[in-house]
Amino acid sequence: MDIASSFAVADLLVPLTSAPVLFFLLGAVLAAAGAELPLPQAFGKGLAAFLMVAIGLKGGSALAAAGGLAPHVDILVTALLLSAAIPVVAYIGLRGFIGLDRVNAAAVAAHYGSVSLVTFAAATKYLETQGITYGGHMVAVMALMEGPAILIGLMLAGSPSSARSGSVVKEALANGSVLLIAGAMVIGYVIGKPGMEKLAPFFVAPWDGALSLFLLEMGFIAMSRLKEAKALTSRLVGFGVAMPLAGGALGLTAALVLGLSPGDATLLTVLSASASYIAVPAAMRHALPQADPAITMPLALAITFPFNVLLGIPLYHAAVSAIG
Repeated sequence: MDIASSFAVADLLVPLTSAPVLFFLLGAVLAAAGAELPLPQAFGKGLAAFLMVAIGLKGGSALAAAGGLAPHVDILVTALLLSAAIPVVAYIGLRGFIGLDRVNAAAVAAHYGSVSLVTFAAATKYLETQGITYGGHMVAVMALMEGPAILIGLMLAGSPSSARSGSVVKEALANGSVLLIAGAMVIGYVIGKPGMEKLAPFFVAPWDGALSLFLLEMGFIAMSRLKEAKALTSRLVGFGVAMPLAGGALGLTAALVLGLSPGDATLLTVLSASASYIAVPAAMRHALPQADPAITMPLALAITFPFNVLLGIPLYHAAVSAIG
């Protein structure tokens, strides 16, 4: 069975029948129409924190039921290697085919080596809609893939001193979002299924609503960034679509070598295809201030993020189903 036959029109329409994705599109329409989003700025940050805690708790409790992290060392190590290798691939493409300067190419590459929490959340929702299970350890995989790309990006930019500096290493390895997810995961592991059942009315039942509101804001921000993006050439826009496919191919290959389940393989592919627009921009702003945020942020947030949420996730799952 090939990917084309696996990727039916019905698969393409699955995200478009999902409330979170439809809210993402609604946010984009509001921004395109020049309307204001009637949500306070702190509301989105609160929703992001809620999603991080909910994902961590759910992953930790599932991990406790599955016997901990020890049986999954192979995928955790692979995740670290992918997070280090993908920025190098992105950098080669940006320098060789796009002609981007060294510093900006390294900054963009770091974004694509890291991961997107919201893309991961959308992928888990897609799998649940399809009735496909995945392991709680995938939350740990996501957390591990946040930081290494930042250090690789700084090395590619020719800033070994910055890459070694304590502040940058601390920001890469002790990022607030990573610590929040990891801490919630530990709590979920400790309380297990009984404790999670008590928290379910607050952290499980409202999940779809919280994700929908967050994606409403993300759709608005993505379209706003796209309207303001003056530095994105047609080649960079093409890269914003091609790079997630290349990263996803690397993740899919690793998943096949490891013999992962369809759910875990899809999530590893999605993580490899995603790009950070929270953790990495903050680190790059501090460690590589000469990089142009007018290139990095619109590319990751306004091009790659919508592509993955609307088309990429079902495509990556179809590839896993066809090849696996």
